[in-house]
Amino acid sequence: MSPVALLLLWELGARTGVIPANVLAAPSSVILTAWRMIASGELPWNMLVSLGRAVSGLVIGVAVGSALALTAGLSRAGETLVDPPVQMLRTLPSLALTPLFIVWFGIGETPKIALIALGTSFPIYLNLYAGIRGVEPRLVEAARSFGLGGRELIAHVILPGALPSFLLGLRFALAGSWLILVVAEQINASAGLGYLINNARDFARTDVIVVCLAVYALLGLAADAVVRALERRALAWRPAFIKS
Repeated sequence: MSPVALLLLWELGARTGVIPANVLAAPSSVILTAWRMIASGELPWNMLVSLGRAVSGLVIGVAVGSALALTAGLSRAGETLVDPPVQMLRTLPSLALTPLFIVWFGIGETPKIALIALGTSFPIYLNLYAGIRGVEPRLVEAARSFGLGGRELIAHVILPGALPSFLLGLRFALAGSWLILVVAEQINASAGLGYLINNARDFARTDVIVVCLAVYALLGLAADAVVRALERRALAWRPAFIKS
């Protein structure tokens, strides 16, 4: 009941003038604005633009992070070569690199996608690397005793053992992609949810801002639900896994 009570108090405060419209629009106004934006096609189109940026950056980040984690996790030489620079870069806030990315890539789509890719590669790298190094040594020894080695050992023992860690990293990466997207779309965007928020800010349209923030949140929840469904299917073989 608490969310309902909060919405009612919010509506009451807006109706009585305690909460001015230029500070925070009433829930009824937000719902009406959302309906108008959906009916006009403005919200679906800009949502698809933002979704395309997030997915593009996420795909690149997952590919790069996975490649680095496999290189560092499967060999000592790879760890020596890859892990120190990755750990150094990880300490830098991704959003602090925005001015540098603008200098390098301009103000088009490239810096937006590059920021998302950079921010999502680190969760994938850290979790997959830890998963590879955390595979039970007895399983590796048992596989070798059955004659597995090289690629077969990696494919049938190490990677399946590291899969839970990879999926956990994917969930973190998905959450990070939406957080970075909010800031990335402030870079001279001509479409997308960030573009709508910038325009709404200039005209003090708090109803539009709240609508866009709600869409960001719903997209993030939907993405997390997809990973959870993938996790239930991919990890059904684990004895300790309990389906929900």
